[in-house]
Amino acid sequence: MNLGKKVFCRVYQFAFHMALPILPYREPEILKSTDGIADKIKTLNISPPLIVTDSFLRSTEGFKELEKSLNENKIEYVIYDKTRANPTVNNVEEAFSLYKNEKCKSLIAFGGGSSMDCAKAVGARAAYPKKNLSAIKGNLKIFRKIPPLFAVPTTAGTGSEVTLTAVITDSEKKYKYTMNSFPLIPKFAVLDAKVTYSLPKGLTATTGMDALTHAVEAYIGRSTSSETRRLSKDAVKLIFDNIETAYNEPQNHTARENMLLAAYKAGIAFTKSYVGYVHAVAHSLGGQYNVPHGLANSVLLPIVLKEYGKSAHKKLWELAVYAGVAKGSDTTEEGAKKFIDKVCELNRNMAIPETIEGIKEEDIPVMAAHADKEGNPLYPVPVLMDRRELEKFYYAVADWSRK
Repeated sequence: MNLGKKVFCRVYQFAFHMALPILPYREPEILKSTDGIADKIKTLNISPPLIVTDSFLRSTEGFKELEKSLNENKIEYVIYDKTRANPTVNNVEEAFSLYKNEKCKSLIAFGGGSSMDCAKAVGARAAYPKKNLSAIKGNLKIFRKIPPLFAVPTTAGTGSEVTLTAVITDSEKKYKYTMNSFPLIPKFAVLDAKVTYSLPKGLTATTGMDALTHAVEAYIGRSTSSETRRLSKDAVKLIFDNIETAYNEPQNHTARENMLLAAYKAGIAFTKSYVGYVHAVAHSLGGQYNVPHGLANSVLLPIVLKEYGKSAHKKLWELAVYAGVAKGSDTTEEGAKKFIDKVCELNRNMAIPETIEGIKEEDIPVMAAHADKEGNPLYPVPVLMDRRELEKFYYAVADWSRK
């Protein structure tokens, strides 16, 4: 990256960091069970809600328990269950039409990051019914309140139940864009470990590593605070201690509960301290090929951390010592290596691949340009990289590059 762009990025990031104490961050009210949703809807008189989910999750026991609770409390509701793994503009517009036509007054997002991102975007459309999504994408474009949103995470990974971010895919342009605005933070986060029991093992693994990525990128960046550093360290330790148990014992309530807590803490941390190039590259892969976000992050995380080199060694050593995978007597380089090795070990133990299928070499410059646009100047990464420097990550994870 040329010097002028580097200076601009660092000044931009410094300004956001200095503004952190006065920005209107807030945390959702936590509910421990989906049973609590009905009481809140009745108290606030926000019926009917639109439930945003997908067809698989609609068939799960957790969803049936939610329906049972709403029915027992005589609360009418509407269901949109066509959300894709990377929610599209079309998903949002379909769900918003349903919200509007059925005169809904609130939203329930039941699912992982995809359902929550879709529901947030529906809320944004409800707040700005005369604007399309492209007019309110980007940073701090939404100022009006969105309808009350209950976020029920069925994965312990995205942290979307506490973030101000929604990521939507433009299928025609094969491009993912982010919406970052404070009104998108859900009003309620429903941390009910029981609804995560039915999560397939592969998704338990990749969404858990997604949460780890949030915590790590928030910690090693240059816009941290004492709060976000504490939350990131707690999240990393919780994930290292519980993710394989949740993977191997799907109904282990303690492990599932700890993973939800880790995702929540990591969500607060990266909402305030941002993420980095792992996310920027992963989003471009999702936009181009519909690669699941958690999978892309899992594969990319150790590769990007290695590339940061000594700029990230000290902070990775601190995480490694706190999580118990390195000793305080280790050098920072040794501690960083042990941390990265632990990430690779978790990926192997949970059958996460080292590469991503389907990447076409001719698409790499376009994806790298999207990653550059997303990451710079916003993300306060340890080492700044431009689009040409980011191209190396696509080559590193392409399945044909290892043959």
